[in-house]
Amino acid sequence: MRADTEEFYDVAVVGGGHNALVAACYLALAGKKVIILEKQDQLGGATVSVLAFPEFEARLSRYSYLVSLLPDQILSDLSLNFQTLSRSVSSFTPYQDLRGDQGLLINREFDDESRNSLLALTPDGSDLEGWQKFYSMVESAAKAIAPTLLKPLPTEEEARVLMGDQAWLDLVLTPLGRTIEKYFSHDLVKGVVLTDGLIGTFANSENFAANICFLYHLIGNGTGEWKVPKGGMGVLVTELERRAKELGVEIRTNVEVIQIEDQEKEVFLRSRDQAWRCSILLAGCSPQSLSSISDLPSPPFLEGSQLKINMLLTGLPQLKSGIDPRIAFAGTFHIDEGFSQLERAYEQASRGEIPNPIPAEMYCHTLTDPSILSSELQSLGFHTLTLFALHTPAALFDFDHDKNKMVITERLLERLNRYLKEPIEKYLAYDSSGMPCIEVKTPQELEQALGLPRGNIFHGDLSFPWKSPSNKARWGVETVSPRIFIAGAGARRGGGVSGISGHNAAMAALETFEYLA
Repeated sequence: MRADTEEFYDVAVVGGGHNALVAACYLALAGKKVIILEKQDQLGGATVSVLAFPEFEARLSRYSYLVSLLPDQILSDLSLNFQTLSRSVSSFTPYQDLRGDQGLLINREFDDESRNSLLALTPDGSDLEGWQKFYSMVESAAKAIAPTLLKPLPTEEEARVLMGDQAWLDLVLTPLGRTIEKYFSHDLVKGVVLTDGLIGTFANSENFAANICFLYHLIGNGTGEWKVPKGGMGVLVTELERRAKELGVEIRTNVEVIQIEDQEKEVFLRSRDQAWRCSILLAGCSPQSLSSISDLPSPPFLEGSQLKINMLLTGLPQLKSGIDPRIAFAGTFHIDEGFSQLERAYEQASRGEIPNPIPAEMYCHTLTDPSILSSELQSLGFHTLTLFALHTPAALFDFDHDKNKMVITERLLERLNRYLKEPIEKYLAYDSSGMPCIEVKTPQELEQALGLPRGNIFHGDLSFPWKSPSNKARWGVETVSPRIFIAGAGARRGGGVSGISGHNAAMAALETFEYLA
């Protein structure tokens, strides 16, 4: 195909995840001619809802399942009709002591029930005092940093001034584990705090990757609150697609881009049977995928370290502790996530061993938002459960993938059953062939389905949301090409369901157009 017959666009977006859609909407609002090219038959990437168990009308958020980092400003700017719902419970952590089965309950609003639960675990009040001091500091830092996420990258010094000296020392300069040791004494409490630094990140408490992950988990909209997407995560994609089309964005699915070439004054890209030219290209795919079809270098990255299990239940299991399961499963349900358990699991996985036990956490979408179920399933008392296992890196599945997947799944369910009056298997729904409604996704399966490099849900290593003095990047989406920007989780300030990198890539593109003019 000759160059003068190729279709020309102001901006081409490779990949059709939520960040790509956010970027396309902002650019179309600015009057740019935009096309999205997605190799799958549907948009959304990790932000999809699916009928995971076809015989049951339950639209599960298969991959991404909670929302915190998506700024309210993006929803407002793009006029999106997307709601997230608060959970009354932040977390419940079952444990066993001389009194029998107990549990640490932390509500979203830190109330008397939360205080009493902490005091029951640590009667001297030290961890209660530490909790209040630590999270007060974190809250102040979050409120200071959150407004910068949709602006050009602040410098380290600007970020330090915003956060304050104490937060900078405890959250940035000191390994997270040591900071936690300073504020808390009980192993279980320390573990509950540490988990926010490990979700999707293969690191121990001494690794600053945990600090970075922790900060992202606590700064969303200045509150760090993790909310449930009303109607499931797929609603966000449906709404973004509607708005993009309304704004004139051209969307093509089942189109795999196999070559990208920066030709100085424009970018050339092609699939197996078609070609396009554009002034600017945005990569909604991972930087590694971008590198494989262009001359751009591939950045180093940590492999993914999580296994995800989706379940459909005929009812909620009762707990040995006696707590109402509608409370216990409404927030994050921690399993084997004491501080020492997390550290030991990391050491075992680093040696190539399956951790014993495997730390995990779980929550029930339908307790907050039953609308993902049909009215019939709701009336029958059905619920969903989502389990996310930590320290299960891709390397554990490189050999004997299916066997290790089965072993890890069995171990996780077995550990969960220690806290239930009856095993979880009794509550699983079964289809007409007698198969249980449970699906398990390993890092390799995430890579195959979504293009996540080695199953890394962040596309690469997370970085602090500011820049060093030597970093010349303005938005954190730049590549070595002045016409190609990262509009996905692999950008600085990317990762999670946030739309932030999509917004920032669009802003960088618009500034480039001004420069070119």
